[in-house]
Amino acid sequence: MKSNQLFSRPLSRLAMLCLAGISLLAFEPQTADAARRVETQNFLVTPEDADAPQSEAASDGSGSIPADEAMQTTTRISHDVTLLPLAVQSLRQSMIDAARSGNLNALRPFMAVDDSAPQLGFGGEEGDKIEILRGMSGDTDGQEVLAILLEVLESGYAHVDPDTDAEIFVWPYFAHTNIEKLTPAQRVELFTLVTAGDYEDMLDFGAYHFFRLGISKGGRWEYFVAGD
Repeated sequence: MKSNQLFSRPLSRLAMLCLAGISLLAFEPQTADAARRVETQNFLVTPEDADAPQSEAASDGSGSIPADEAMQTTTRISHDVTLLPLAVQSLRQSMIDAARSGNLNALRPFMAVDDSAPQLGFGGEEGDKIEILRGMSGDTDGQEVLAILLEVLESGYAHVDPDTDAEIFVWPYFAHTNIEKLTPAQRVELFTLVTAGDYEDMLDFGAYHFFRLGISKGGRWEYFVAGD
């Protein structure tokens, strides 16, 4: 698990971020990068079975989803980045490269010029978005928040509301699954993002509430938020 002092117990990772300044945001209650992941799987989360992400989707043997079942689908969970639209693949990889550079300003080109996106909090945050991200980090250079963003984007994703105007791709997929129904392998994947203490807090809360990131189907960075 994490050796960094920031992630040590008994304080949870999210709690430590709060101490580092995340509360200033006024939150309210494609390449071969899969070496460190579990084997790629594709899941469906339907309205009738939204709390069972571990149930593998039925198919006709070709890997495609039957039309009648696909029409009922609101969320698809996957680790296969090649299934993403090219614009989403491109932005994701560019953001990963920016995070790995260690330079917080490398994210600026992916932000809307008019500051309309990405959303970084739930309280109508004001000011330069790079500085807001820096304030969310436990270090003065913003490298911790870059590390979190990197971990998030390297996790599995949820394809939410496919084939609708609200279609969006969300990392990690835990933000759109029942946190109480995770398989052992999924919990291992979750623990690359949060501590066991965070997980217990999420079980009490009833949902994943650590960082998640959304990219629209057109390749726009929509949000990077934590909390609920």
